[in-house]
Amino acid sequence: MNQKILEDFSRSVHNQLYEHILPFWTGPALDHEQGGWLGWMDNDSRIDRAKPKGLIVNSRILWTFSAVFRASPKKIYGEMAGRAYEIMTKRFWDSRHGGAFWRLTDDWRVLDDAKKIYGQAFCIYALVEYHQAFDDEGALTLAIQLFELVERHAHDSGHGGYFEVCHRDWSSAENSRLSEKDMAEKKSMNNHLHVLEAYTNLYRAWKNPRVAQRLRELIDLFARRILDSKTNHLHHFFDEQWRVRSDTYTFGHDIEATWLLCEATDVLEDAALLAQTRAIALKMTEAVLNEGHDTDSGLFYEGRAGQIIDRGKEWWPQAEAVVGFLNALEISREEKFFNAARQTWNYIMEHMVDRVHGDWFWRINEDGKPDSSQPKISEWKGPYHSSRACLETLRLLNQIHPPKK
Repeated sequence: MNQKILEDFSRSVHNQLYEHILPFWTGPALDHEQGGWLGWMDNDSRIDRAKPKGLIVNSRILWTFSAVFRASPKKIYGEMAGRAYEIMTKRFWDSRHGGAFWRLTDDWRVLDDAKKIYGQAFCIYALVEYHQAFDDEGALTLAIQLFELVERHAHDSGHGGYFEVCHRDWSSAENSRLSEKDMAEKKSMNNHLHVLEAYTNLYRAWKNPRVAQRLRELIDLFARRILDSKTNHLHHFFDEQWRVRSDTYTFGHDIEATWLLCEATDVLEDAALLAQTRAIALKMTEAVLNEGHDTDSGLFYEGRAGQIIDRGKEWWPQAEAVVGFLNALEISREEKFFNAARQTWNYIMEHMVDRVHGDWFWRINEDGKPDSSQPKISEWKGPYHSSRACLETLRLLNQIHPPKK
């Protein structure tokens, strides 16, 4: 590969992370009135304090600044990580029953006390990252406590995997929908993908055999239940016994899963399982590249039965595509994956980056313009996908071409 192209790619990613994304989340995104971060902001920097503050975006902010501090231990990133840790442990954490509340009001009152496992997984993911960044044993203790709660109350010992939602006291909840756009089914791909992600990070810090056992179970579930081996796409929703209840797939989840599955298998240090997982990941990446990668190098959002049913391009699938394609390059050494990663990054630079108000737009519609109905900050829109993509891309590019000494 051309050395200058590699260096330019790496420089662009580095500059985007440290000079564009992070300055937004250490500046305009901060809530100077209530503390923490704003719950909602539109593309023109208008704030709506009637909107909630969500567990997902706040746990992802904690993960982001912890991970960034590990890569670049500057005072500002440490301060932001500490700020996010305080919000997580003093605002979202349920001191009575353990775990974290799903949603709070702008002034930090509990709005939704459900224990949605998707959210608990992100807490584990973020708390472990904070522990790794600052050697904070209290954060790891909370992550382990949360692992125990999830295992005790949400794991399905009969059919494998995890149920979606528990009540505040961890009793079983009938309403299993994660959000308004999700199906009310017992199990979902998305929930399992992020439990996998969380347990991978937990196992790095806590080599407990039960975590390894659950990682193996999750990897097996993706291979046998969640993945459609005929199409190499992931099914979305299932009943308790893993019967498929949905008929669409999202290219962003497909490509994100390729590298998260490889990462999970890698920490287990099982060469045979890693080879099997990489083979699956490569087939999935081929399907995304062949079916979901548009001629302008952006990644479509959703498909069904080989047809694109949502041609919009959201910020997070683009971020995950860059990492997923580079992961496929690492596995296969096929240059087409490097080209796809670089082209997708160029699409991000040309279309997703808001050069007026900062950060990235949520979505580019089919007309090529940003979707003004989607916010810049919300309970679902934060710095995690974009920042993580930059950190992972820099790591992978350095493996391709180590920096000069």
